[in-house]
Amino acid sequence: MLLNAERHAPAAVVFGCSGLDLSKDERELFRQTDPVGFILFARNISTPNQVRDLTSALRQAVGRKDVLVMIDQEGGRVQRLRPPHWPEYPPMRPFGERAVGDIEEAAACIKLNCRLIADDLTSLGIDVNCAPVLDLPTPDGHEIIGDRAFSDDPSVIARLGQAVCDGLMAGGVMPVIKHIPGHGRATADSHVKLPHVNAPLQILEHTDFEPFRALCHAPAGMTAHVVYTAIDAENPGSASPDVIESIIRKYIGFNGLLFSDDVCMKALAGPVDVRVTSVLQAGCDVALHCNGDIDEMKTISANCPGLREDSRDRLISAKSAGNDSAPIDREAIKCRISAFLAE
Repeated sequence: MLLNAERHAPAAVVFGCSGLDLSKDERELFRQTDPVGFILFARNISTPNQVRDLTSALRQAVGRKDVLVMIDQEGGRVQRLRPPHWPEYPPMRPFGERAVGDIEEAAACIKLNCRLIADDLTSLGIDVNCAPVLDLPTPDGHEIIGDRAFSDDPSVIARLGQAVCDGLMAGGVMPVIKHIPGHGRATADSHVKLPHVNAPLQILEHTDFEPFRALCHAPAGMTAHVVYTAIDAENPGSASPDVIESIIRKYIGFNGLLFSDDVCMKALAGPVDVRVTSVLQAGCDVALHCNGDIDEMKTISANCPGLREDSRDRLISAKSAGNDSAPIDREAIKCRISAFLAE
């Protein structure tokens, strides 16, 4: 196994874990591997005290307080923290629908909504939220995006996506824009199979890519496991140097920390360690491995490289993006959001 002492940098991977607390084997694996971070799912969540204990244990396992602890807490269908211990947050689509009448109030309410989410997360030791979704939905696109998307107007997506980032960062949480350069046109769920998007590059540049260009300054992003045939007809975006370097880094202009989407998803093929290698070699800064399977994580750990120097710089920059703001009036915020969505 490639130990961190030999690597001199955190391993370029984010791991999940299997349950509500860490096993002895997980602790030892994480100590040896020293991943960039961890990501939590519903299987890891019970009560606030349990989650706090788990995030503390994850940091203790690697011996670094600055290790990233991530979650998907978008609102709507995709939120890992749920009642009775945490609020049920609305999906993003209703904000986009109300934005037609008052986009400034929509943006203000989304920022406040995400400030509440940030408050929930930081109280648990979670400092990264995989949101906002900047995907542009299309009529024939798969429902996996659905009401997670703000709107079918790229300018509205950009405006409200920025508000999500602002709200999270104001509460000390790093946002992760996704799924760059766009998943909304895909007609398949990449959790299940590899989608292909056949739209011409010129169309993509003026539609799907636009929200990401508008938020190219975001601290972090997550790729899409989608084949864009006009760019690379063979490889999904997460594993395509053409997509990452030519489109994400150059055309879109994104220079933030770039996570792959989950390498466990069925859109990718081959052994799990090969998947990790493919996304890192294509230009992702960090590979995301979510299922918590310890045998797979051991296989990855045996050969996972440390963060590249440019990736370390992006990580440092991304960590500095958030700030802890003054206390908030949660009830007043919830009343304002509820009133706006009820209009």
